[in-house]
Amino acid sequence: MKTLELSAALFEKYASLGEIDNYYGLLALFALAQTAREAKDNTLTETCVNMLGMYPDKIQHPYYNFANYKIGGAGKAWMAYTGFFKNQKESIREYAEKTLSAPVSRENILCRPDDIEKNKIWVDTVYAVTPFMLYTGLALNEEKYIDFSAQQCFNMYEFFLDKTCGLVHQSRGYMKNKARVSQDHWSRGNGWMYLGLTELVVSLPHNSKHRRKAEQYFKDLSHAILEYQTPKGIWRQELTSEYAWDESSGSALFLYGLGAGIRLGLLDNNIFEKPYQKGLSALVQNFITDDFSTLMSCEGCLCPEAGDATGSIKAYLTAVHPKTNEPHSYGAFMLALVEAHRNGITYI
Repeated sequence: MKTLELSAALFEKYASLGEIDNYYGLLALFALAQTAREAKDNTLTETCVNMLGMYPDKIQHPYYNFANYKIGGAGKAWMAYTGFFKNQKESIREYAEKTLSAPVSRENILCRPDDIEKNKIWVDTVYAVTPFMLYTGLALNEEKYIDFSAQQCFNMYEFFLDKTCGLVHQSRGYMKNKARVSQDHWSRGNGWMYLGLTELVVSLPHNSKHRRKAEQYFKDLSHAILEYQTPKGIWRQELTSEYAWDESSGSALFLYGLGAGIRLGLLDNNIFEKPYQKGLSALVQNFITDDFSTLMSCEGCLCPEAGDATGSIKAYLTAVHPKTNEPHSYGAFMLALVEAHRNGITYI
């Protein structure tokens, strides 16, 4: 099957499961927009324009922690950057300004807006902020949005980095001791961090003042992630534990970033090419069914509750579970496939 056809089929399956009206749906639309562009598929492009064009005024929005989801998040900004939604640029700017003025923690990291005094922060926020602000900045030629995109990503990477292994933790402020950071090295949490760094190295202008740091952090996290790839080519729910179950959404985000790094020449082919190929094969063969369902993606997870073990590695293994057709999975899988196509893997 053509790689991009598989990406489109995954989106069709996802759309058949219910309304696409949450942040993980916007991730799938971000991936579909890229799929359409790579495939030069006018029908898919029209689908993206129609669906993202419903934001912000023609859709019943769920609760969001971050205002930019109301305008269509990363997908809307990326499409504006690539030439669409010219008549909505000022509306997109409005939500970028709201993002600039959103509450931040004492570390200058966007924090949970309904509980500001506890300085609750979590690494998933990278996905909410970095791609949207980056592509809005590029679309509108506004350096302050690009600066915010990069700085939020760097601040979270530096704060959550576990220097003993090079991976990141997920959250701070959700445990009994509000100053403590969760103990995990969660698959999708590291995937969100890697996604932000990937967008920066892919799309920052080459003369950007942020490029050197973005490339260094991207390379550092790439090497850390590679250390925890399993013999079968996938990554686990808790990356550092041999007893953890295989987790597909984080694995897909890793493959998206690794593919981009190889294509851009930032990652050494001699080190990364074989693991990348092995991982991509494992993802498609083991975690996508014949009817385009996805398998083994962690359900929604934020410093999971498990009594006194809240935020512990044990909690990430026992208090949350892998699901079939879990909604975070589709966009992540699609991004991995789009990047595989860019790497010359046109059939899979």
